[in-house]
Amino acid sequence: MHLLSAEETRLVSQNPWILSARDIQVPPPDGWRSFVFMGGRGAGKTRAGAEWLRWSMLQGGCGRAALAGPALHDVREVMIDGPSGLKWIEPLKCRRPSYSPSRRILSFDNGAEAHVFSAEDPDSLRGPQFDVAWCDEIAAWLRGQAVWDTLQMGLRLGADPRVMATTTPRPTPFFKALLAGPDTIIRRASMAENAANLSAGFVAAMEAAYGGSALARQEIHGEMLEDPEGALFRRQMIDAARVETPPMLEDVIVAVDPPATSGAHADACGIIAAGVRDGVAYVLADASAPGLKPLDWARRAVVISREVGAREIIAEANQGGEMVRQVLESAGVDVPVRLVHARLGKRARAAPVATLYEQGRVAHVGLLPELEDQMCRFGAEGFRGSPDRVDALVWAIWALLLDRAGPWVRVL
Repeated sequence: MHLLSAEETRLVSQNPWILSARDIQVPPPDGWRSFVFMGGRGAGKTRAGAEWLRWSMLQGGCGRAALAGPALHDVREVMIDGPSGLKWIEPLKCRRPSYSPSRRILSFDNGAEAHVFSAEDPDSLRGPQFDVAWCDEIAAWLRGQAVWDTLQMGLRLGADPRVMATTTPRPTPFFKALLAGPDTIIRRASMAENAANLSAGFVAAMEAAYGGSALARQEIHGEMLEDPEGALFRRQMIDAARVETPPMLEDVIVAVDPPATSGAHADACGIIAAGVRDGVAYVLADASAPGLKPLDWARRAVVISREVGAREIIAEANQGGEMVRQVLESAGVDVPVRLVHARLGKRARAAPVATLYEQGRVAHVGLLPELEDQMCRFGAEGFRGSPDRVDALVWAIWALLLDRAGPWVRVL
């Protein structure tokens, strides 16, 4: 048994993570510029990134860091103030770093600074320079390639500037290119490997609910999945038409696919906002959410309709009939509500919409990860669960681009 020296004892007392970290969470000491730690939800990605950044600033001699996330809110709420964030992993309360929101700087007690950036704004990284960077949920970055390239040009301080990226994988073109880079080190982890740090029974509950589905493979086990065989929608055609901002729209609607039941285990209520200009539909927002009671999902639909300036709300009435309209009215809807009833199955209804995607006539405004993940699983062998988000999307695109008198729908 190795007895720690006085210096080693001091180091461990200031950095208890040394004793609890799994080997996979710690980057190799050298031989890399980019380290990607990808894994499922709850795999310990955020803790690994925060501990590595903290060590770099307090023990590694780094003085200027970049913290980049999908949005400024994500950086502060997850990377800094989250339970595994930089502020709360500090074992000594008196040494916790302080954050200045106005300057967007996290200051450590030794004078080192971490500057906060949003992946929505690559130009904000022009000018600053760093010797280390931590990037979170990089596979979900809207302008990933532009932000990454700009960051790389600023990583020019110190003898060995580096960047660590933590993320749940998604097969975006930028992320796949990053993984293939010659100086990128990759490690993968699943939720189960971090079970000791999660609520008792959580991993088992997730496995029981999602089993060997594609969703489980990506979100639980951290696998990067390409589009499964048989799926109606493909990521390539979604990415090809993606835009950052929509044009001035001719019409905007919100489509709602209400769940048959409510409660913690109920299907999500699909809520999609979309608009149209010159024969092209623009998917503006995905406000879908699971486990909502009728009045709650109705209020959510009303809020998003006001935010996007919708002309009307279209709601599928297969499950609730006229009651769907009444619930929306109780929630304070201030635009017309049009109820529709499907005559064909979900795949048959979605097929014409998939054709419009292939023709480049549907564009997503920004990234809509949960919607897009469901789209690219829908129709594939083994698809499980309700395609709630896809159903709402289909109603929205139908209303904006397809013939209202088609044989597959009846307006009530």
